[in-house]
Amino acid sequence: MLFRDRHEAGKLLAQKLLDLKDNPDAIVLGIPRGGVVVAYEVAKALNLPLDVFIARKIGAPGNPELAIGAVASDGTVILDEVSINFLGVSKRYIEKEIERQKEEIRKRLQAYRGGREGYSLQGKIVILVDDGVATGATTIVSLRAIRASNPSQLILAVPVAPPDTVEKLRREADKVICLHTPSPFWAVGAFYLNFEQTTDEEVQALLAELMPGEEK
Repeated sequence: MLFRDRHEAGKLLAQKLLDLKDNPDAIVLGIPRGGVVVAYEVAKALNLPLDVFIARKIGAPGNPELAIGAVASDGTVILDEVSINFLGVSKRYIEKEIERQKEEIRKRLQAYRGGREGYSLQGKIVILVDDGVATGATTIVSLRAIRASNPSQLILAVPVAPPDTVEKLRREADKVICLHTPSPFWAVGAFYLNFEQTTDEEVQALLAELMPGEEK
């Protein structure tokens, strides 16, 4: 085990980002659900605002855990054409899944923010945080979508990820901070002593504490 829980992982990540403490141009974005817990500790330690950024996996027919692509809240989509062709996935299936995931993203943003507006990312130093990365599909679509918002710098900060995935992510972010790159790599949860599922209510509470009520 590398981390006791997500809170500990976030505090350790924050130590690598202390140069951004109190920076008025920086913001922390957490990927729900578990990534928000890690992001909360980073934002709290650096005295920065916290928001969510949601990307959803597009699962294969009959196997939703197998990602054949991903979609972000701004509509950015990436597809794994090799897997799609190998599995013979139809265009109609993909289109329906994209719309289904977009609707799920809209619902979750409303629930998590409680009606608060998200922050503008243009010109900001954006720190995207998750509790770990395996294949990187949803992380890549998140980074590309954030990049389209024209931040001044895009940083990815994660506690753990496999070495090959980190190399892929370095091509998408200006800077990648990853505390551990174990090989062989199992599931992200294998590197935590406590990896209980984070609830929507916990995400709402953490955001409410560090995301002011007024519109940004």
